[in-house]
This record gives sequence, C-alpha cells and structure tokens, in this order.
Amino acid sequence: MLAAAAVCPCPPLLQPQVAAGAAAELAALRESCAAALDTLAEARPDRLVVLGPDAGEDRTPYPPGTPGSFRGFGAAVDVVLGSGTPAPGAAPLPASLAVGAWLLADHGWAACPVEGLAVGTGCPPARCAELGAELAAGPARTALLVLGDGSACRTVKAPGYLDERAAPFDALAAEALGAADSAALAGLDPVLAEEVGAAGRAPWQVLAGAAAGSGLAGKLLYDEAPYGVGYFVAAWS
Repeated sequence: MLAAAAVCPCPPLLQPQVAAGAAAELAALRESCAAALDTLAEARPDRLVVLGPDAGEDRTPYPPGTPGSFRGFGAAVDVVLGSGTPAPGAAPLPASLAVGAWLLADHGWAACPVEGLAVGTGCPPARCAELGAELAAGPARTALLVLGDGSACRTVKAPGYLDERAAPFDALAAEALGAADSAALAGLDPVLAEEVGAAGRAPWQVLAGAAAGSGLAGKLLYDEAPYGVGYFVAAWS
C-alpha cells in the first residue's frame, strides 16, 4: 500500500556545491524538499522507493547502497542510496536518483530502508501505471520520493528556449500534484511533455498508478521556474 509520497525536482543545482554562487537562490526550494521528506518520515513507512527519470522507455532498479556522484557536474560530492552493498560492477545512480540520495542524506533519513527505481522518460503512460501499481501492491507501507522536473521552456533563457505551451502544461501538473489528483497526472500528454522537456512526466505517472484509490491528500509546497524550468514540491499523505 502507498502510505505517503513526496514530489521534488531533480536538478543537480539542488546540491549547494554544484550550485556554487547560485546556491542561495534555491534555499527555499531545498527547504520545501526537506518539509516534503518530513511528511514521508511521519508516515512511518516500511520501505522508501526513490523514483526518478532516466533515458529509455522502461525501468531500471537500483539496490540499497548504490553509489552516485556529482563529479560530472563539477562538484567532488559522492552519495550512496540508503545503506547496503550492491553487487560488484553495479551501475552508478543516474543523475535524478543521485539528487534523491543527496536529499535523503541531507535530511538525515533513517526512517526505513531505501531502494531506487529509474523510469525512462519515454515510458508510455499505461506502463507507468503498471509500474506504480506494482510498487503499491502488498501489505508493506511504501513511501515514494518522486523526482522530476517540469517543462524546460518557460523563458527565452531556459534550456529549451521559450515554448508558449510550457506554462499551461506546468500549471496543469502543479494543480494535479497539489491536489493528489492521480487521474489528472495519468492524463498528462507524453508527447507534449517531451516537446516541452518535462522529464518528470513518467515518474509522476508512476506515482499516479501507485496512488490510485489510496485516498491520499496532497499539498503543493513549491511552484516556481527560477531558471525557466518548472520545479514543483508536493507532499501526499
């Protein structure tokens, strides 16, 4: 069963050493992420699944103890997903899950064991729903830390330049995340999401599949586009 969920963005800039001089600009975002993680801990879950986007069209699991790094972003910062020892030669965390691992470490997470699941940005909505239902199946109280950014086309200086469709897309996503509206999340258009660079679409739709019928209520904690990219934080409990 799904006990709670936290939705956070996953720009490497969340890590202060990556952000460097711009770190203060995202202080409010980090505080909102910490508040969302508080909601997860308060739910007393039996396990936490960190869910984030990656390339491809399906899922890739990451066991507890999988390492990640921000070295590719200019910061000598290494992270580990929860605790444990993955198999020798195991693939490192993708960037989104490395951000999740850092958020948990910064929060001092100790509420329950942690595992990871990367979902391809091309994963079809129906498959996302199936993955979510699988995560929520069984009696264990499962919490999700769902990582993903909104559109990357909100301004002319955004990574994807300006697309007039980006703001309406983000408004719809923010409303659904704040209301814990699984049906609205499940209905997000994957083609439009790809065209406006919204990497969070697939993880959000996995969340929708996991939360269907759960009765969770949502609260939107952050909704801004400081670099022309939509960043949302929400807590479902």
